[in-house]
Amino acid sequence: MSEKVDFKKSLDGYRAARGTMRIVDVPEMQFLMVDGRGDPNSSPAYTAALEALYPLAYALKFLSRGELDRDYVVPPLEGLWWAEDMAAFTTSRMKSRWEWTMMLMVPGWIGREHVSRAVEQVRAKKAPERLGDVRFEAFAEGLCVQTLHLGPFDEEGPVLERMHSEFIPANGLRMTGRHHEVYFSDPRRTAPAKLRTLLRQPVEKAGAQPPEPESR
Repeated sequence: MSEKVDFKKSLDGYRAARGTMRIVDVPEMQFLMVDGRGDPNSSPAYTAALEALYPLAYALKFLSRGELDRDYVVPPLEGLWWAEDMAAFTTSRMKSRWEWTMMLMVPGWIGREHVSRAVEQVRAKKAPERLGDVRFEAFAEGLCVQTLHLGPFDEEGPVLERMHSEFIPANGLRMTGRHHEVYFSDPRRTAPAKLRTLLRQPVEKAGAQPPEPESR
């Protein structure tokens, strides 16, 4: 069997250092995704999303190891976060109004047919409530700014403020996509002060024009 791959170590997009803002080009990757709304600390939908994502991710890992002879560490949980009124997210932290997409990356050598088989395996054992809501999609962010936050999630605000209001405009960039977090720590097993979270913001060069529509 080939050596087990740990994408946290092999992919540049998972590299970040505390106190340092990096401009990175994140390539298209494929993910298991579930959408939801509400406070991640108390929302049943959030808990149900993770209960669907993880069994499927591990079923794919074991399928890959057993049938494709390619083993890997299940990548870290990721989340896209936003709100209709962004003040609910960036200022007031009204978590009940948050919208989110929780995601787990799937290696490129795994295809849709493997995911379909893994879904059936999970369903046959004990079908999670939101298994039918999991989708398998490619996701591309391109140019991004990212850094590492060490500490409680609720203390991300000053780091994001520096990223959004200082680093991004100072480098001739502007924000485009949704706030993206990658969780290197399990909050159930890690003290809040030691949580390691990658904070990412998609950007584009300031003044960039949208592409011209194709002629028919």
